[in-house]
Amino acid sequence: QVQLVESGGGLVQAGGSLRLSCAASGSIFIINRMGWYRQAPGKQRELVATITRGGATNYADSMKGRFTISRDNAKNTVNLQMNSLKPDDTAVYYCNADVIRRGELRINNYWGQGTQVTVSS
Repeated sequence: QVQLVESGGGLVQAGGSLRLSCAASGSIFIINRMGWYRQAPGKQRELVATITRGGATNYADSMKGRFTISRDNAKNTVNLQMNSLKPDDTAVYYCNADVIRRGELRINNYWGQGTQVTVSS
């Protein structure tokens, strides 16, 4: 099995910064795309940013210029640096990864448990 564990959430004032981290562990052969999604109360889960194994990134429009996604392939980790945070960024942030497990050929998609980010005004 594969586990994704997020860390780094918390409470921050508007305009502040937070850095989220996600570590993948388990029976991993290789991780392709990794990403972050978020879900605010009463809203659907939405894309924040993704990054391929080669480092190509994709951001939701509202996060461009404020958030930066990065990864360490050797450590199977993905990070999200969030700057200029706004109250609207308040949500549970989830790590996501496309993983090929050892001994398998197919890609499995995994989610972390989520970490709460609260931005006060």
